[in-house]
Formats: sequence, C-alpha cells, structure tokens
Amino acid sequence: MLSIVRTSHISPVFIGRGAELTALGEALSRADAGEPGALFLGGEAGVGKTRLIQEFLGRAAADGAVVALGGCVETGADALPYHPVSAALRSLRRQLDAELRAAVAGQEGELARLLPELGEMDRDRPETDGRARLFELTVRLLERLATDRTLVLALEDLHWADRSTRELLSYLLRALTDSRLLIVATYRADDLHRRHPLRPALAEYERLRTVTRLELPRFDRTEVRRQLTAIHGEALPEQVLDRVFERSEGNAFFVEELACSILDGSPGGISDSLRDLLLVRVEALPDEVQRVVRTAAEGGSEVEFRLLATVTGLAEDELIEALRTAVGAAVLQPSDEGESFRFRHALMREAVVGDLLPGERSRLSRRYAEALEADPTLVRSEERAGRLARYWYDARDPAKTLPAVIAAAAAARGRHASAEQHHLLERALELWDDAPEELRHRTMRKAVADGLCPAISPDVPGDFVDLLAAITVAARLAGERERALTISKRALRELEDEDPLRAAWFWTERYQLMRDLSRSDGWHEIAQAQKLVKGLPPSVVHADVLTHAAHWYAVHRPGPTAIETAAQAVELCRVTGAEITGLAAQHTLAWLTIDSGDVEAGLRQAREVCARALEPGNANVLLRGYGNLSTALHGIGRFAEAVEVAEEGSGLAERHGLPDTASFIDSNLAESLTQLGRWADAHDVLERAGGRRGVSVRTHGQIAGQRAELALALGAYDEARRRLEESDSWTTGPYPEPQHTLPMARVAIALASADGRILDVRSLLETAVGEAIAPSHQRYGWPLLYEAAAAEARTRGLAVAEPGREAAVARIREAMKGQPDFVPLWATQALMVQAELLTAEGQDATAHWTDAVAATEQLESPTLLATARLRLAEALIIHGGNGSRTTAGELLRQAEAVARELGAAPLETEITTLAGRARIPLGQADGETAPPPAPAAALGLTVRERDVLRLVAAGRSNRQIAEELFISPKTASVHVSNILAKLGASSRGEAAAIAHRLGGLDE
Repeated sequence: MLSIVRTSHISPVFIGRGAELTALGEALSRADAGEPGALFLGGEAGVGKTRLIQEFLGRAAADGAVVALGGCVETGADALPYHPVSAALRSLRRQLDAELRAAVAGQEGELARLLPELGEMDRDRPETDGRARLFELTVRLLERLATDRTLVLALEDLHWADRSTRELLSYLLRALTDSRLLIVATYRADDLHRRHPLRPALAEYERLRTVTRLELPRFDRTEVRRQLTAIHGEALPEQVLDRVFERSEGNAFFVEELACSILDGSPGGISDSLRDLLLVRVEALPDEVQRVVRTAAEGGSEVEFRLLATVTGLAEDELIEALRTAVGAAVLQPSDEGESFRFRHALMREAVVGDLLPGERSRLSRRYAEALEADPTLVRSEERAGRLARYWYDARDPAKTLPAVIAAAAAARGRHASAEQHHLLERALELWDDAPEELRHRTMRKAVADGLCPAISPDVPGDFVDLLAAITVAARLAGERERALTISKRALRELEDEDPLRAAWFWTERYQLMRDLSRSDGWHEIAQAQKLVKGLPPSVVHADVLTHAAHWYAVHRPGPTAIETAAQAVELCRVTGAEITGLAAQHTLAWLTIDSGDVEAGLRQAREVCARALEPGNANVLLRGYGNLSTALHGIGRFAEAVEVAEEGSGLAERHGLPDTASFIDSNLAESLTQLGRWADAHDVLERAGGRRGVSVRTHGQIAGQRAELALALGAYDEARRRLEESDSWTTGPYPEPQHTLPMARVAIALASADGRILDVRSLLETAVGEAIAPSHQRYGWPLLYEAAAAEARTRGLAVAEPGREAAVARIREAMKGQPDFVPLWATQALMVQAELLTAEGQDATAHWTDAVAATEQLESPTLLATARLRLAEALIIHGGNGSRTTAGELLRQAEAVARELGAAPLETEITTLAGRARIPLGQADGETAPPPAPAAALGLTVRERDVLRLVAAGRSNRQIAEELFISPKTASVHVSNILAKLGASSRGEAAAIAHRLGGLDE
C-alpha cells in the first residue's frame, strides 16, 4: 500500500550520466557474449550512485538479464557477515527458485551459511578449510546460474562491507572465466580515508583484467538546471538556480533537498547547514511521525515493520499512517517486499541519528534488544544474533552485551566468517571486566558447549582463558597472527604453572603461529607442549600435541624418535576419540614407516586412511592424504601408481570444492608425470593447478617448483630460473623445510652446471649438505647428489674446476654414506652418482654404468634410462675395445630416440655432440647396414612393462591385462601409454610389431 506513494521531490527524469551508462552497457554486452566482468562505481555520498544503478538495472532487466541487488548495512557490519551477498542470493531465489535449487543440489548444508532458506547448515565442516570451500561453492553456484542467461549482481555501499564480504568478492572476481556474469558495486569515495580497508581491496581489484573502476562526478550547472526543472515542473529563476548550484555544488541529493526546501516554502529559506537541511523535512513532520522516524533511525539501515511496531508501541493502523506520511515526505521508503523500511538516503539517517541524545539512543537500543529477545522471529534468522549484539552494545549494558556478542561470534563462526568472529570476541574481551562474574562463567561454559571455544579441559568451568583461547583461534583463522600470538602469550601468563594441559594447548597454537610467521621452525614451542603433557592422563590436547610433534620430526628429523612419537599420537587419538587428528597422525606414521624401510607396511597404512569414507569433517585431511600417498609412491620410484592415486585425489578434491588441496595434489601428479616422460600432460596439469582460484601462496610456490623442474628438463633455462625465483620466494627464509629447499637446490645446481659455473655448483652443494641432507631425505638427496657429481664429471679438465675437485668429490661421497638405498630407485641413483664420481676422477666407470643401465631398465623413468645409456656409451667410447663402438652406437641411438620423443633438448644435445665427436651415426646413413636388433632389455622397458607388452601383443584389453597382472585398469592404461612413448609407437599393434621385430618378446 505504501509502495504506491509518490513524491514530487525526486526528479521523474533521469539526468545526465551518459558516459557512465555507456560503460555499464558495454560491460553488460561483454557479459552477454560470455565475457564476465566487474564494474566498481565510486562517488561521494549523495552524488547519485544509487539512482544510476537503478536506471542501469532497469534497462538490463528490460534486455532480458536477471538482476539481483544486495546492500551492505550501515552499522554493525561485523555482526552481519556476507549480508549483501545473502540479500542478492535471496533475490535470485525469488526469481529462479527451481534453477537455483538444481544448482545447489548436494551442497545445501554448506551454502545455507549464505542463504539459510536452503536448510540446516552443515555443522561438521572444520574451520580450517570451510571458508575456502564456501567461497568455491558460491562461485560455482553463480557460474551455473549465469550459464544460460546473463546475470547482473549489484552490491551497494561497499564502504560498509564486512571483511568476509570483501574477501568473498575478491575470490569471485578472480574466478570470473567464461560465464555471463556482471558484477556492479558502489562505494562512497569520500568515506575512504587513508586506512579504510576498502582502499587496498579496490587497488587489488583494479589490477584484474576483468575489472573497471569509475568515479561519478557531480552535476554541472546545466544538469542542475535540468534536475530542478524536472522536480519543479518548470524552469526556476536564475538567482534560485545560482543559489542551489552554489550550495549543493552539484551533489544530486542536496539539489533535491534544496529544491524541496524551496517548493515547501520552508521558513528561513535555504539552510546554511547541510545537516540542518537534511533535518528540515523530518522536523516538518507531525510529532508522532517524527518519533517513528527517529526510532527507525536507531534500528539500523533497514527496519522490519513488525519490529518497528513493537518498539514504538503503536497499533498497526497508527504505524501505517505514520509511515505513509514519512514515505510521502520522501524521508522513508519501503523495501521491495514491503516488509521493512529504510531511509531514502543514508545521509538523512546519519543526520537523524546524530540529532539523537546519547541517552535517547541507548534507551531506543535497549527497546530494540528487549523486543528481539522477546520475539526472535521479528528479524531474519541469520541476522538475529548480530542485531541483538549490536542493540545491547549500543544500550551500554555489559551484563546483557557479553552473552549477546558471544552468541553473535558463534553465529559468525558457523558462517566461516573468521574476521567478524574475531572482532566480536575482541568486543567480549573489552566488556569482560564490567560483567558479573557468575554471568561470565555461565556464558563461557555455553560457548565451550557450542564449540565457539576449544574444549581444552572439560573439568574447568568456563573462564577468562577460554575466551582467550577462542580469540587465539579466530585471530589465526582471520590471518591476524600477530594478535593471536599476543593473546596466547597473555593466556600463558594467566595460567602460569597451574594448568599444564591448557598451557600445552596454547603452546601448540604458538607452534603453528611461529611457523606460519617464519619466526622459528616451531621446535621450541612444540617441545614445551610435549614437556607439559608428559605424564598427564590421555586427552585430546595430548593427542594433538604429539601429532604436531610427529609432523615436525617427519619434516626435520625423521627416524626412530619420529616413528615412536607418531605411533603414540595414533594411539592417543584412538583412545580419546580425536578422529580427525588421528587421520593426520596416521598419515605421518605411514610416511615415516616407508622411510624407515618397511615400504609395503607404510603404503598399506596410507591406503587404509585414504579408503575411509569422505565426510564434511574429514574431507581435507583425507584428500591431503591422497597427495601424501602419491608423493610417497613417487619417492620410491613407483611413478605410475603415484599418477593413479594423484588423479583420483585431485578429482575428489575438485568435486568437494577444495581448490588448494586439488592443486597441491596436482603438483605431485605433475612431478610423477614428468618422471614418466609425459611432459605435455605434466604441463597441462600444472596449468590447471596454477589457474585454480583459492590456491594458497605455499601451493603456488610448490607449483612453481615443479614448473622449474619441467623447464629444466626441456632446456628452457630462462623459464627455469624465473620459476626457481618464484618458488624460492616461499621455500627460503630463516627456517626452510628440506622437502622444499632440496629439490630447488638440485635445480639451481643443474642450472649452474649448464652455465659451466662449477664453483657455484660446489657452493650450492656445500649449503645443501651442511643444512639439509639428513639420512631420511633420500628421495631429495640422491637426485641432488647426482647433479653435483655429474657437474664434476662434465667439467673434468677445466682449469677453473681442478683446484677444488678432490674436496668436492669427497664431500659428495661423505653425503652418500647417510643416504639409504633400500628401494631400486635409490640404489640406481647411488650407482649413477658413484659412476659420475669415478668419471670426475678420471677412472674407468664402464662397469658401474653397465650396472646402472641394467638397473634403470627396471624403473619407470625414460629420462633416467636415456641418461644412463648416454653415460655408458661415453665410457665405452673412451675405455672400451674395438667392439665397444657398436654397442655404444646402439645405446646412443636408443637414448637419442627417447630424448627426441620427450623434447629433452639438453639431453639430445649431449647425445648428438658425443656421437659427432666419436663419428657414430645416430641414423642409418646411405649404403650402411642397419645395426643388429636390440635385445629385449634394450627396448627400455621395465619387467612389468614387458609383461604388459606381451599381453598387448596377445590382443588383451586394459581390463584383461589388469585382471591377469593383479593391477588396476588405470595402472594398466598408464603402463600401455609408457610403452607406446618408449617405443615411439602410435598404436598398440605397432608397439607389438616393434617388439616382435626387435626380439623383445622372445623370452
């Protein structure tokens, strides 16, 4: 009924803004064509941003687009996370209910955090990965809705946006790919002071290719004349125009207010104070209507009719009549649904609130709070806790505010809004001393029971330390790690030596924080935690401490102590029911068991964990386990199995909305594909991994490291150097981890060797050996030692290399002593290192290279095999007899075929250079007889691959091969692909024919 009220104070004609409408129209056209984008519209308060957006949205809807509008709230934003996004999604639900429900099918419990109408929220999702998953699922929802239609998502007043909304928007902007989605957002430019959080966010947004930023100027004198004429119905005298233009300075809203003042014949003419000008219309209303307007102003940006009726105490008819008058005077306006009311402009609300006395404001806030406590249905469920917390806070009643802000913090936690949760908990800390003691204990006991505070010690009633624990976790999750460290330090002072269990919990938090901040490797902190829990009864905290300690040992000092600690952690998790922590402990134990030499037992343990059913609470831990299992298989040379595990894990992580985990696994997948010689596949996987949204800096660094490895193999040395620097930006630092620094040290050594910088090679080796290579880091140590040994062998005879040669060789041999070789891959690498060292010393390494070739033929690495064949050929040419040249030639031809197939330019160059020097033709020259057929071993296939080839030649399918050899069809497929690559065959039949011709199936 109120929505039909019209006012003559607003221009019925849209004035100006041609350039801005053109820019918006062009962005819409690009979105129509499948090129998504975003446009940010800034301008001072009252300049006409909302009117422009309304005009554009009307035109977009008329052209067939679906438009959804959401606005940020003016006050209490931290208590209402994601408010504008929720409002926009609610609008989409009204317009596209069936399509939206189809798009969210299966993810209702997660997306209910943004749109409660979808059902109950999923309560089991852990906080650590919940927000990333929520952001990813939100992006997918919008992409699906914008597939067959153009979707315009409008977000107003970003200067009031909560941090979670800003971060979700940032994620969404990076995710814009090929959907028909246009985002339009407005903000007050004059509110963005130097430290306003939106300033850096806008700078970040503007760097994106898909983002355009506009600033809306004030009207010029001609446009003000047109606006006044449209409002008044006829042209006003020039002196009136001059006065209005001078006072408004072209601000569209002030022009309207000044026009209103003129038309209404307000006593005293046009006010000199803009604040007074904004209040003129309010003060001209009847007293009862003014009271309603002032009450509505304290209620917030938008106030529900039923809530306003309760607070004012007016009967429904009386309130409707008062609201009708306020709407008719262009002070208030109804929402689209007509169930709530807001001020026509936020500036007017600010003026009304500023005119309230402090006591008046607190009394009104108390009445709002009491009304909402008495009837929670007066506001939407997702807003209830936050609104109540703000009302009680403004009422200045600590006894009521403390439980309210704690409840609001719990609600923010449920929506994965860590920044807002942290802010509310800090407000609770501010109120703590002013609240009654019994209330404080009762509130914190409930907070622990609700999961807001970690359940550290069930025997201790809720107290101040519980609040500090909750703040520590929220600050860490919100990225406020310095604040989390400060709070944890305060908690440890509070506890002193009175409660070792809770102190251990805070030391464990500090362990994570110190590592994240690169303040230390975390040993001091986790050692303190272990000391505190020693001798205490089993508990979840104790299990968590030992799990973190086992991980530290696994990364820095694997060995018997690490295995013992991990085993204790697994048992404690079982006893205390810490299921998720137990999965992480089992992964660590499996890894350590493999490194200890009990390979099959460790792999069995890891597979058992990965075989667990995926649930919201364990998804990230289990899927990370796929990455750990794949890299463990890679480390022992079972590359085909590693690929199978990684492909499965990556697919599952992608489907479960965990982009960082999917990219972490993809990095491992690319590493194994590279070893198998599937370099094009590895490149594609790395592109996919790096292109995902929501990937952490750490994972990006890991991807950069794999790109450096691949570029090195291809001979793209400039690219390898660039990627190495990119990876070093996170792997190096005061407390590096060997699993990251050792592989990159190997790349750096290989690059230095390629440049002939042998002194740099030795310096890099000395740093690596001195700081990182431990007996348990063999999967990284052997390749590094090989590169260093090969560099020494290749520079033999160079004057610059000779002075330090003996010491360098001795250093490599010393480092070899601590490296286990109980799996074929490591034993082979050990043979190759020893052979290179003999070559560097000028000795005959033919026997070692012969053994190395035989060993590499049993592995799954064509590059390693080609390298070993090249080195054996070189040894035969230098040290062999007359008959050796024939064998050397065949080895070089086999190695060259693999290098050419892979595109391994450096390796191919070495092969052709050696063949040229030795005058050995790599191809069949005119008039020459082809070399004799290679024996079976010379095909370059492993024993398993030969078994597979025999079955391929017999016409078996991949599934039949899998059944006969007791492997999975996927593994059989990988073996077949490797065989085709190694033989240079384009089909299974051609591979069988080649094998028959060369005698490969005669055994």
